[in-house]
Amino acid sequence: MTRRSLLSLLAPYQALSPADAARNEDFWFTARMAFTVDRNLLNFNNGSVCPAPKVVQEAMHRYWTVTNLSPSHYVDELLLPESEVIREDLAREFGCSPEELALTRNTSEGLHAVLLGLELKPGDEVLTTTQDYPSMIASLRQRADREGIVLRQFPYPTPPKSAQDLTDLFLSHITPKTRALLISHLTFTTGQIFPIARLAEEARRRNIYSIIDGAHGFAHLDFKISEIGCDFYATSLHKWLTAPVGTGFLYMRQELIPRVWPLTGVPANLRGNIRKFESAGTQPVAMRNAISDALAFHRGLGAQRKQERLRFLRQRWEAQLRPLSRVISRNADTPEQSCGIGALSIDGLPAAELTRQLLEKYKIHVRARVVPGEFECIRVTPNIYSSLEDVDRFARAITAIARA
Repeated sequence: MTRRSLLSLLAPYQALSPADAARNEDFWFTARMAFTVDRNLLNFNNGSVCPAPKVVQEAMHRYWTVTNLSPSHYVDELLLPESEVIREDLAREFGCSPEELALTRNTSEGLHAVLLGLELKPGDEVLTTTQDYPSMIASLRQRADREGIVLRQFPYPTPPKSAQDLTDLFLSHITPKTRALLISHLTFTTGQIFPIARLAEEARRRNIYSIIDGAHGFAHLDFKISEIGCDFYATSLHKWLTAPVGTGFLYMRQELIPRVWPLTGVPANLRGNIRKFESAGTQPVAMRNAISDALAFHRGLGAQRKQERLRFLRQRWEAQLRPLSRVISRNADTPEQSCGIGALSIDGLPAAELTRQLLEKYKIHVRARVVPGEFECIRVTPNIYSSLEDVDRFARAITAIARA
């Protein structure tokens, strides 16, 4: 299915409100047919890596073919310069200047640049939770071991009673030595949405850096960076934008660029240039150049319609499972706290065993998440190609396991 034919098929539904579109199976059937997924395996782990629609796959293959015509000439003279078009396109979608956006390979690369590049002194504290991404925690612990900075983490109820409770809890752990907050837009464990705008505002007031792990935010939630006001935001485009694997971006407020050291050495004239964070040697440009096709697909669906569809799918399976006494929901069902990502536990059943049973007995793929000393769960992440029958199939499987 070409991009033009997809948009033509979607045209009759463009006037639907986001809420109505979320429940319109004709609209989502058309979108679903744009994907080439294995329909014999129910993939509810899109939170790790999402498949790309066929139009994006085809674009990537085209760029790969061009690459192999004459790699040195075609990449340097034709494909690499297109990066600036991609930068501008992403910046427009995100709501920032192109001079504030670096093209990276994933969220971790962007966040590593910030966490390892910020100038911090021994005793300076970075505050985050016990549910932030392990790779980022490892970077901060390395800085603690090498340089004497202090990593402070705190647990929070899963789910919290309200977004305000979560805000108050986060702010209560700030000390006079806090220099940076590392905050997940949506956590990788349960999809908990953090009140990042409120926390970024308070951080700015206290002269504290706000660093947002946006791995699950961009192209999942409908927002612009101006609504958040944070200092740094990194995301992976191979998640909810459904771009090729190994694509992402890092946003950095322009006045902060000279203050952050890049991960690799760059010429002195790039000190204040966002492109200094892209110095990673030879890279597969075929994946990067296909980002524009993923953006076109995303815009054709509509960011708000997509957000509400993801929320609707989660609410559908959660509604079927909440009455079961053994099933423990890890999500608060409010728009400010959750969207398309959900998580659950079954009392008395380890998450790894639940994951195994779902795959072996029901051909359903999910991801187990363990927060040591707190809880373990399975993270459940359908996507726009998931049907209502897929969601109901998952709910039936969990019901059978919980009643066994």
